[in-house]
Amino acid sequence: MSVIRLEQVSKVFNKGRPNEVVAVQDVSVAIKPGEMAVLKGPSGSGKTSLLGLMGCMSRPTAGKIMVNGKDVAKLPEHFLTEIRRNIFGFIFQQFNLIHGITVLENVMLPLYPTERRLSEIKEMAESVIEKLGIAKRKHFPVQGLSGGEQQRVAISRSLVNNPEMILADEPTAHLDSKLSEELMEILHGLNGEGKTIVIATHDPLVYSRDCIHRIIEMRDGAVTGIDETAASPGD
Repeated sequence: MSVIRLEQVSKVFNKGRPNEVVAVQDVSVAIKPGEMAVLKGPSGSGKTSLLGLMGCMSRPTAGKIMVNGKDVAKLPEHFLTEIRRNIFGFIFQQFNLIHGITVLENVMLPLYPTERRLSEIKEMAESVIEKLGIAKRKHFPVQGLSGGEQQRVAISRSLVNNPEMILADEPTAHLDSKLSEELMEILHGLNGEGKTIVIATHDPLVYSRDCIHRIIEMRDGAVTGIDETAASPGD
């Protein structure tokens, strides 16, 4: 069974207007449990839009999006919020960290509002910060950190809810080659722990790595090819 299955999914912005944009058109693709997949394509190819559809961040104009066997395309927003919180962890291209608050506070944010006690939320955040090697910085404002440290905070935040699946949008875009290598080692390790990972990227440092199970190529909003020559999850 797939974690996510898209069936003839399209996404059109400003439909029927002069500035209409077809971001994703007629895409059918499935993501397997434990897979580390890449959405590969140049800027404007639709890979970020497709990633957002996979993660229930936006709704399709047409088609079905199945998450763990349930069609989520037309669910009310409060159900989608629960799905995002319980299933997905997001790593955004611009990090999307909140300046003016600490590392710890940023990592705690995805757990609000929940029924958990504040002490439990803090403990969960501290645990993942420790795992990512930035515990000494937990009380620092995020804007004072280096790019690599900010990326680790962003990864920590994506992991704090213990998601089944991590979606990363151009995660190496603002990192040098050394930090990009470190990031991929972290993601490879998380995949080895059973996390399903999908990365939208045009960076060869990402899609050329042996740990990638499948490359889904995109251009002009459509899937133009799928490279499944790499080993399958668990091989």
